[in-house]
Amino acid sequence: MTDPLATVASRLAPVFAHLAGELDAEVRAAVADPVVRPSNRADAQVNGALPLAKALGANPRDIAQKVLDKRPLVGIAEAEIAGPGFINITFADDFIGAELSAVVDDDRLGVHRAERPEIVVIDYSGTNVAKEMHVGHLPSTVIGDSLVRIHTFVGHKVIRENHIGDWGRQYGMLIEHLVDLGAEPGTHLSVGDLDAFYKEANVKLEQDPEFLERSRRRVVLLQSGDPETTALWTSLVDVSTEHFNRVYDLLGVLLTDDDLAGESRYQ
Repeated sequence: MTDPLATVASRLAPVFAHLAGELDAEVRAAVADPVVRPSNRADAQVNGALPLAKALGANPRDIAQKVLDKRPLVGIAEAEIAGPGFINITFADDFIGAELSAVVDDDRLGVHRAERPEIVVIDYSGTNVAKEMHVGHLPSTVIGDSLVRIHTFVGHKVIRENHIGDWGRQYGMLIEHLVDLGAEPGTHLSVGDLDAFYKEANVKLEQDPEFLERSRRRVVLLQSGDPETTALWTSLVDVSTEHFNRVYDLLGVLLTDDDLAGESRYQ
């Protein structure tokens, strides 16, 4: 489907070029554009008669009338002159119907491919390890996925990225709490368990200075790649990722494990 505004512009451009024919080439190039824009007073508005009239030393309404006298929009739209020389455009029903019929028969529904495909990075969802997803994640997840689909459809190369929270002091705190509870790598946990343990660990952190110090040491162990700490951290990420994927499947979004880009990547 051709943009209706572009159709109007293409029909009017030769008329504007003819009227500007005696002007200097540089001036002619600047004022021969019909300047078709959306309008709140009609379907569209042609504003080019004003700069063309100024260049010609003529009345803008007279220039607008000369444009319409050439009947360039027959079968496309009704046109009337308004104000100092604007041309208000109201598209004909038959024209709109024909354009819509063409869209219905088009596999792409009239959506053109991008002339210059680009690389587009879309960071969305942004969940946190060891915490259940909540309603606050829905806008980013759903809108982000919609943008991914739109940009892909028009031909851009889209990089999906889910920048999850999976690193920092809070994970040293949670892992230390899990160790206190007797958890080991491979212990079966749900994300609901982790959410509850996270809250318990926060309370303990505020009330127990010794636990605070152990949590700090655990962060250092995590950052230095201690095998036991890393294994427990990995289990947190795995359990959380399974939870995220169940929600993503329910929502029908495109995010996969390959799109994860946790804070741990930048440690």
